[in-house]
Amino acid sequence: MKVLVIGGGGREHALVWALSKSKLVEEIHVAPGNAGMRGVAFLHSVHSEGTEEILDLATQIDPDLIIIGPEAPLVKGAADSLRNNGFTVFGPGKTGAALEGSKAFAKQFMSRWNIPTAPFHLCTTLEEGMEALKKRHAPYVIKADGLAAGKGAFVVDNLEDAQSIISDLLVKKTLGAAGEKIIVEDYMPGLELTVLCVSDGKEYRILPPSQDHKRVYDNDKGPNTGGMGAYCPVPWAGSSLMERIEKEVISPTFEGLKKEGIPYCGVLYFGLMIDSHYKPRVVEYNVRFGDPEAQVILPVLNVDFAQLAMSASTGALSTLPPIVANGWAVDVVISSEGYPGPYKKGLPISGLHEAAALRNVLLFHSGTSLNQGGETVTNGGRVLNIVGLGLSLEDALARSYEGVKYIHFEGAHYRRDIAAKARI
Repeated sequence: MKVLVIGGGGREHALVWALSKSKLVEEIHVAPGNAGMRGVAFLHSVHSEGTEEILDLATQIDPDLIIIGPEAPLVKGAADSLRNNGFTVFGPGKTGAALEGSKAFAKQFMSRWNIPTAPFHLCTTLEEGMEALKKRHAPYVIKADGLAAGKGAFVVDNLEDAQSIISDLLVKKTLGAAGEKIIVEDYMPGLELTVLCVSDGKEYRILPPSQDHKRVYDNDKGPNTGGMGAYCPVPWAGSSLMERIEKEVISPTFEGLKKEGIPYCGVLYFGLMIDSHYKPRVVEYNVRFGDPEAQVILPVLNVDFAQLAMSASTGALSTLPPIVANGWAVDVVISSEGYPGPYKKGLPISGLHEAAALRNVLLFHSGTSLNQGGETVTNGGRVLNIVGLGLSLEDALARSYEGVKYIHFEGAHYRRDIAAKARI
């Protein structure tokens, strides 16, 4: 097969790596890709959110399969545009992508189908936001309705900060159109868990569970980020919990989509909070592979990823066996100093070849580029994913941090407690 991957981050590098390991794949193209994908795929300088540009590129390449990595093109309807022009696409259409594109749509969908989530208020004015806060106590949870590049969710411990955030979103428009509507919801204590499902529109397959680390500093301190690391599978997510998640969350979600006439082909991400009684509740839906969850899930799958994606895209998931984890993976993200706030770009990175040469260590680039001298330099907030693989969690964890030791650039930051919550 010839495959086109849309996107340029760590998730897409992991997708490209997984496709490169498939005997079914002969040629891989990526738009726009990043410095780490050179030599594995053909890179095209096409913006991943430009629906018409993506269609033009697909027409030139004529791939057998197109995999859309990021959420933004999905929410804009890129999958619909491509399918309408005869391409086979892994990724939901615009109506299904609204589960991530609009927090309000997602919460109302959950309400309609009795899918457990936090009680919430939808607010469009400052007055409504302040009234919603009065009905709650700290910690306060506020979310922008639309896509905000990982910067639209706030969890704060005092009322003044919560009021200020609501004012910033609804009055000052700090997130623009994404924050014109907001969700104010109850805080959900518990342990975070990510469960991804692949769907072909008729049925689904559950992928091994993983756990992300959203806060920038150790011990879950500091602001939320796009994710500072992950591991897969999750030891405490046993069969009884997974059966409960499927019964109470996953199955009702896909049934709801079918009954509302929303076709869904691709990945549906269930961001869950598991309380002390092992009751799952939905924090959020995403309509694509998580980042950094993809980086730890794809390397341990017991099935050929290209076959999985093509089967989902052609309505043939029933031909595949149950999907389980074949080993363990841990991802430690190395970020730029200052992330998720302002940060420098263009800083030279050393140690890439040494880290990549280690046994059972994978490097997935998130925010890198090549400078005029051909050096790999930083080009984003999250720069690199150092993924360790092993037959045990401890082995994978050790290999990941061994790889981290080799990577150096000015201000490099990473968490030292990835997978600390694996044993409870």
